[in-house]
This record gives sequence, C-alpha cells and structure tokens, in this order.
Amino acid sequence: MKKDMAAFQYEQGNVKVKITPAAEEGRANVFDRDILIYVLSQLMAAKNDGQEIGRRVQISAHDLLKATNRHTTGQAYATLRRALTRLQFTQIETNIHDHGIGEWRSISFITDARIVKEDSTGRLLSVELEMGDWLVKAIENKNVLTLHKAYFQLRKPLERRLYELARKHCGKQDVWRIGLDKLQLKTGSTSTPKEFKRLVKTICKADEDQSHMPDYRFRLIHDVLEIVPKDEFLDIYGDQPSSNLADTVRLSGNAYEKAREAAPTWDVYFLEQEWRMWMSEAPRHADGAFVGFCRKWYERKGNAP
Repeated sequence: MKKDMAAFQYEQGNVKVKITPAAEEGRANVFDRDILIYVLSQLMAAKNDGQEIGRRVQISAHDLLKATNRHTTGQAYATLRRALTRLQFTQIETNIHDHGIGEWRSISFITDARIVKEDSTGRLLSVELEMGDWLVKAIENKNVLTLHKAYFQLRKPLERRLYELARKHCGKQDVWRIGLDKLQLKTGSTSTPKEFKRLVKTICKADEDQSHMPDYRFRLIHDVLEIVPKDEFLDIYGDQPSSNLADTVRLSGNAYEKAREAAPTWDVYFLEQEWRMWMSEAPRHADGAFVGFCRKWYERKGNAP
C-alpha cells in the first residue's frame, strides 16, 4: 500500500479532528487498525471475564498475524514493525467542547511498542504494546463495538470503512440510509464524487452477487446508500444498544410518503439524515416530528437545488 503522507482534517459541527502522518512511514491506514482492533478485542474479553486491564498488553505475535489475515513469513517482522511505527507516531489533534469549556488534545493510538523474536530463526514470539489511555478508557466504559471476524478478510479499505460505519450507526434500526456526500466525508475519501460513487456502487454490486460483506446488506439507490442488517446479525447482536440516541428512532413507511408531500423535490432520505443529526433527544412521536421537520425545511429552503 502506498504511503499516505498527507494530513487529514475533518469537521462536524464544533468538533474538529486533524490526523498528521508519521514522518517516515506515513499515516496509519485501515489495515494498521487491524492490530488495534485485535488488541482491543483481547482487552474487552479480559474485561468481560472480570480481569484487571491496563495500558500495557502482551499478545502472541502468531495469533495476531493469523487473526488479522496477515502472512507469517519472514517479511512479517518488517511489515508489522512499519505498522506499529505508523500507529505510534500518527498524531490525532482534536478539540473538545463541554459546558462552555474548550480543550485541545494531541493523542496517539499507542505510546510504546516492542516486538520479540527468536534470533536464530527470526520467528516472531510476542508483541507488547502500551495503548493510549483514551483507548483503555473506551474499553472501561464499554464504548467498543464488536466486529465480525470476516471483517479482516475485507481487502478494500472502503469496504472496511463502510462496515465500521454500519456497525456504529445502524444499531437496532431496520435500515440506515446516508447520502453519498456525507458518506464521503465520514470515510475520508479523497476521490472525486463521481469516482466515489463508482467505488461504492462496485462494492454494493459485489455484495449483491456474493454477500461478502459481514452482518449487513448494502444497496445504492441513486445517491443514497441503504444498509440493512442481515437476519443472523440481529440474532447475534440484537441486544446491543445503538451508539447514537437518534439512531434508535424508527420511522414508518407512511412517514416517508408524508415527508415527500411536505417537501416536494427534496430527497426524503437526505432530509432524514439531516433530521437525525439535528435532534437532541428522541421525540415522543417520531413520524410527526420528522414530517414537521421536512415541512419547515421546505418553507425555509424551497425547492431542492
């Protein structure tokens, strides 16, 4: 994979995030996150078993490589070392606003890394990491979502990012929809809108033919991505809470019809995402609240551009 030396910036409301790459190895990529995901899953399992967890964790190098679908050949050491370097030196800068107080933080995924190998053969024995305290706190607060083991078999970075977003936002909803413009912002893709749509369409077509995406079905309808949990996913994860209060609010099919009448020419799924981002608490009558939002939107903005 080509080194990504560009800084990445993302803004959503008052929240700003800037990710600066490591000087030599570039920015941590979606496959480097496999290591974090594996380690976090080990810590989460230990937490659930009632064990004490801390920032330092030691794991089997062979188990890590196999679980994350990596080679265990002689190149494994160099590849793993570069990945750990990116995770350690990629810096994340963000601002946090809470009750009128602003805070700036600069953090990293891991703060120390060590690979132990057998000198006579070069065989990797173990990996020891010191995790960022913010990651450990996420585990302590159980703010870490589980991922299907087939996630590690997804070879396209965009496939993995779409799955991550589905796990985060779909929750217990029967369906989650998002416009391609907002989806592109959330994925961090630097492709042109036309190329991004082609990439998403290709993934959706492959999923329709092969059902290779775990847990969810993905379908592109015009410029809106529709994500539906598979039945077996609901059986396994159905008791997990949504990560976002707004994502737990359900709408009936009738609500979409009334929304189209209230805001003709506007894409109701685009308006739905705007409404979910706008709401601060779950409404008592979701259908009426959504239709009212669409009506006011149309009064203010008129026909869709």
